[in-house]
Amino acid sequence: MTRTLAADEKEALRQQLCAMQQYVLEELLVERAKRSIETLTSVSEETAADVIYQIDAIADRAILEWFAKHWDNQSPVQIIMEGLEDALTFPHGTAVEDTTLKCIIDPIDGTRGIMYDKRSAWILAAIAPQHGETNTIQDLQVATMTEIPTTRQWRSDQLSATQGGGVIGWAFDLREGLAPTAAHFRPSQASEVRHAFATVSRFFPEACELLAQFEEALCLEVYGPEDGHAPLIFNDQYISNGGQFYEILSGHDRFVADLRPLALEKLGLGNKLSGHPYDICCALILQEAGAIIEKPDGSPLDYPLDTTTPVSWVAYANQTLAGQIRPALIRTVEQVLA
Repeated sequence: MTRTLAADEKEALRQQLCAMQQYVLEELLVERAKRSIETLTSVSEETAADVIYQIDAIADRAILEWFAKHWDNQSPVQIIMEGLEDALTFPHGTAVEDTTLKCIIDPIDGTRGIMYDKRSAWILAAIAPQHGETNTIQDLQVATMTEIPTTRQWRSDQLSATQGGGVIGWAFDLREGLAPTAAHFRPSQASEVRHAFATVSRFFPEACELLAQFEEALCLEVYGPEDGHAPLIFNDQYISNGGQFYEILSGHDRFVADLRPLALEKLGLGNKLSGHPYDICCALILQEAGAIIEKPDGSPLDYPLDTTTPVSWVAYANQTLAGQIRPALIRTVEQVLA
């Protein structure tokens, strides 16, 4: 059974993760101003989890610097992070079995969008009590996500949550040295997705046709044809799971499904182009905001806290939409992706 952190411990950890992400954001903004797009988009290395670009390397360095300088040594932690091949603990040298917490981090979720100055990326992080190899997404009790804005933006949003403690939002003004203002986020309370945004992720040519077929079949399954055509529903291919979470949290999107592992497996293409547990480590924020996020079959997100497991997930802005769409989605997965 997962140990439940005390409320004051969760709040202290939330504040630490927020401070860490603000430090990383500041470092990225400074370094980005010094470098060309060609430098930022060059490949630093390729790991089992993903391709690491130079902009990722900047974020990785900033995260490790912050933990080395600021982490509370009374709470030894293991870091699970995209781009990190070996076990890392703070304080340095602590044996993994002696840590009490596990922190999973995506230094930059949405690298491709931000390194071409196209769309915001996100720094994601969450913490669970340490339970070794048995830890899953369900164990995470603190989560924080911070926006890395494009150069055209003056504002960066930060959302954080503790289990049972609700969501806290801030907007940082980049023109005023990241001066914070309280910001409030609320998922849509609408009872349908027609004439609004609902998306099935298909970021790459691989499996794109199959996932588009699934999306069309799902819309027809939920609402039936209108004037002989599929109902009018818009999609938004935001190439960042953190960004998709934000669109749900801010009330912009009503439904998002990332089913790439199912489609890639059916086509025999492997899972290198799928999301991983670090991409969805901030699911707690959606849950604390009242949104629903789960596996495609409606079960909890019990994926292990690692950097390689492919993940499929579905998010609904509210319980009404989940009750309306979930049965149709389960049937459509069986018909199209199984």
